[in-house]
Amino acid sequence: MADLDLVLAGVTLDGVPADLGIGGGRIRRVAPAGSLTAARIETCGGLLALPGLIDGHIHLDKSFIGLPWVPHRPDATVAGRIAAEKVLLAAIAEPMACRARRLVEQVAARGTTGLRTHVDVDGEIGLRGLEALLALRAEVAGLVSMQIVAFPQSGVVSQPRGVLEDAIRAGADVVGGLDPAGIDEDVEGQLAVVFGIAERHGVPIDIHLHDPGELGAWELRRIAARAKAAGMRGRVAVSHAFALGAVPEAVLARTAAALAEAGVAIMTNAPGPEPIPPVKRLVAEGVEVFAGSDNIRDAWSPYGNGDMLERARLVGYRAGLLTDAELRLALDLVTAAPARVIGLAPAVLAEGACADLVLVAAQHVPEAVATAPIRSLVMKAGRIVARQGVLV
Repeated sequence: MADLDLVLAGVTLDGVPADLGIGGGRIRRVAPAGSLTAARIETCGGLLALPGLIDGHIHLDKSFIGLPWVPHRPDATVAGRIAAEKVLLAAIAEPMACRARRLVEQVAARGTTGLRTHVDVDGEIGLRGLEALLALRAEVAGLVSMQIVAFPQSGVVSQPRGVLEDAIRAGADVVGGLDPAGIDEDVEGQLAVVFGIAERHGVPIDIHLHDPGELGAWELRRIAARAKAAGMRGRVAVSHAFALGAVPEAVLARTAAALAEAGVAIMTNAPGPEPIPPVKRLVAEGVEVFAGSDNIRDAWSPYGNGDMLERARLVGYRAGLLTDAELRLALDLVTAAPARVIGLAPAVLAEGACADLVLVAAQHVPEAVATAPIRSLVMKAGRIVARQGVLV
């Protein structure tokens, strides 16, 4: 077939044998197994095909990947962890771009084809980290699609005015925020700055929210109210939102309704020591929920490897996703849902879709999520970029 560059012969599409015809970076044909031909044929032997995995929340600028082991320094507060991180990062001689590239290559080999990364911007760091990631994004475009959030980890109203907006002007795709109460102690002040930048520049918002309990839930409702007032449905995300997993039922119901009405999405990485948002309940209420790695081998956590299928399994485990339908929801959290939030092309295996996909040894989606097998093959835009968990 003249329009096909490659046929993935004999894959399984969630239990159904099929051939996938790839051409021009897209899936051109989905046909019964054994029916397609091309100059290049990859015999797949029944491997399960999944959409490319998408990491909705990662910090490429923070990782210690590739360095000698750095012992974790615990701290009970977010502010304390931020201070400890500055000390640790200042002692590293290797440029951040090198560490970030190693992490990109690691996650790409594990099947991540798109990601949203946060990068610190403040009065001390300025835009140096952002500039490094903008350059890296161009270099690794053949491996992953990358969206960059200007992340004001040191605060918004407590930092020099203008640095966050300068980051958007310099090329950041998303404006970030962090604990309006816990870090800035000025909820309305921080939200006014963040939403003001978003409205002036037409960019989405992604706010880290660690503030606990009813305070955090109230902040979520304030974010939802501002999103609704600004007409930003589907363009605002809140990362972590631990409060949703630790408030009374009446508060949860009220807050979930506000998030759903305003179209505010919630990201969870299912961190071990913290309560997590009730995934099934939020989805049932109409809230978009997606997943990310968050911190990988850095000052915040010694854990993590960037494997989003493993992350789907972890979120599923902590959220009680047990039935086959719920395990399919877990996959959605690391494929279709983050694609919708980030604004990437739909993460589907259908004719006309971008040929971003992974092959794994499993019979169907529930087994793939429950077992997180090694990625036998990873394809980005129709090009094979990894085999057996290793970049080619």
